[in-house]
Amino acid sequence: MKKYDIGLIGLAVMGQNLVLNMANHGFSVAVFNRTVGKMEKFIEKDAAGREIKGCRSIEELIDSLSSPRKILLMVKAGKPVDDFIEQLVPGLDAGDIIIDGGNSRYTDTIRRTGELKRRGILFMGAGVSGGEEGALKGPSIMPGGAPEAWPGAEDIFCSISAQVGDGVPCCRWIGPDGAGHFVKMVHNGIEYGDMQMIAEAYCLLEQGLGLTPEEMARVFTDWNEGELNSYLIEITRDIMLKTDDETGLPMLEIILDSAGQKGTGRWVVESALDLGVPLPTIAEAVFARNLSAYKEERVAASDELAGPALSFQGDKKSFIDKIRAALYASKICSYAQGFHLMRAASIHYNWNLDLGEISLLWRGGCIIRARFLDKIHAAYAGRPELPNLLVDPFFAAALSESQSAWREVVAESFRLGLSIPAFSSALAYYDGYRCARISANLLQAQRDYFGAHTYERVDRPRGEFFHTEWAVGSGE
Repeated sequence: MKKYDIGLIGLAVMGQNLVLNMANHGFSVAVFNRTVGKMEKFIEKDAAGREIKGCRSIEELIDSLSSPRKILLMVKAGKPVDDFIEQLVPGLDAGDIIIDGGNSRYTDTIRRTGELKRRGILFMGAGVSGGEEGALKGPSIMPGGAPEAWPGAEDIFCSISAQVGDGVPCCRWIGPDGAGHFVKMVHNGIEYGDMQMIAEAYCLLEQGLGLTPEEMARVFTDWNEGELNSYLIEITRDIMLKTDDETGLPMLEIILDSAGQKGTGRWVVESALDLGVPLPTIAEAVFARNLSAYKEERVAASDELAGPALSFQGDKKSFIDKIRAALYASKICSYAQGFHLMRAASIHYNWNLDLGEISLLWRGGCIIRARFLDKIHAAYAGRPELPNLLVDPFFAAALSESQSAWREVVAESFRLGLSIPAFSSALAYYDGYRCARISANLLQAQRDYFGAHTYERVDRPRGEFFHTEWAVGSGE
C-alpha cells in the first residue's frame, strides 16, 4: 500500500489550494474532510491526475501516511482543532506530528504543544498568510511549536512557500510553542493597520480633495513606484478602476461601508494590553472596523451631529504628496508597534525571536508584503537588540523628513471634519515616544492622592517608591 508524504484535514479553499501546491511541488497528499461529498468532488475535479488520495475516515488517513506521520489541520480555530486532535491521537505513534495551519490563538497553541508532548505527539502551530492565491502559488509560512517537529516538516513547508530574491523561501522556524501563531497574529494586526491607513488616505483623496476613482488610481499607481510599494497599495489601485457590472458605477460606490473581521486584530490588541506594550495605531484600526459596523446609527447621527462645512482650499497636487508622506510615516509607526510587541513577547515567553529574519518572511506571499521590509531587516541586522524601529537611523530620518507634511495632513483632516484615527494615533505615538517627559507624573500624583498607589521621584533611583499625604483623608 502506497504511503503518502503528508495528510491534510479541512478542504475549504485554503486547504484545497495548499494540497494542490504541495502536489505541484512533488509531494503526495492524503486528504480528509468531514463532509465526504466535498472531498470526493475535489478528488474528481481539481485533484484529478495528481498524487492526492481522498480518505473517508480519520483512520484511513492515518493509515495512508508514511512515518513519522505529518497531518496538517486547516479547520476553524478553537474547538474544531481540539476535536480533530482528539480523533487523531489514538491512532498516532510517538513522534508523529500534528500541524495547525489555521488562525489559532497563540495561547491555544502553547497549551496544545504542552498537552501533546505529554502524550508523545509533536505539535506545531504554523501561521499561513497570503489568502487563497498565496496558498496555491506560495504563501508566507510562520511555523512554531515543538522544535523536534520542524525537521519533519521543513522540506515541505519551505518548498511550497513563496520564494524571493535568489530563491529564499518565505518560511523559517519561528520558535517554540505558540511563537509561530503569535507572529502570524501580529502580521494580521499590522495588516489591519495598513488597510486602515490606506482607507484614510482614500478618504482624504475622495472626500477631502474630491478626486475621481480614475484620478485616485493614478495616485496609487504613482505611490506604488516609491517607498510605499506594496501588495495592498497595488490592489487598491485596481479597486479604484473596477466598476459594478449591474449599474456601471464605481465598485466603491456600491460596497457598503461596514467592515468585517475574524478576530486576530482583537487578539493582537488584547495581547498588547497583557504585555503592557503601546499599540495605538493597530488598536485604532480594529476600533475603526467596530465603528463601521454601526452603519444605521451613523446614518441617523449624520442628521443630528454637526461638523464643519468647509472645503479644501490649498494646492491639491502638493497636498497629495503630503498625504503620501503622512501614510509612509504612519506606516512606519504601525510596524514599529508590531515589532515592539513581538520583542516584548519574545522576552516574556523566552522565544528568542529573530525580528530581522521575521521581516524577511513577509517580503513575498503574504498580504503585507512591501518594499520597505528590507529596511526593517537591515535595522535589526545592524542592531539585534534595537528597542524600537523609530530609533533606527533610517526610520528616524524618514520620520523627520515626513513629519511636517504628516502634521499638516492631520491638522487639515481635523479642520475638514474627516476621521483619520490611524494617522492621528500614529502621530501621537511618535510624539509620545520621542518625548523625554510626558504627563504621566500627574497621573501618578492622582493615583497616589485617591489610592495611595505611591510614585517614584526624579531625584531618587528608579525602584524607590514614595507616598504623599495630599490632604486630610486622601489615599483612603
